[in-house]
Amino acid sequence: MIYAIADLHLSFSDPKPMDIFGDNWSNHENKIKEDWEKKVREEDTVLLSGDFSWAMDLKDTYKDFEYLSKLPRKKDNAKRKP
Repeated sequence: MIYAIADLHLSFSDPKPMDIFGDNWSNHENKIKEDWEKKVREEDTVLLSGDFSWAMDLKDTYKDFEYLSKLPRKKDNAKRKP
């Protein structure tokens, strides 16, 4: 299965209140994780197409990308031939 997701707007380094966009956004990072873990299997591929983080500086994205890296996803284990 192939999934695509965008506009996660994570903000672990500098928390931003997402519930200003409505109650649906309360604890949105937990909702993303729970839904992901229910649906995405190791053999699946997830396309992350942008807006992962609210951070304006790359050094402030570390926690956001760490969160993403811990979610289950397909890994390329292909061996290259010489």
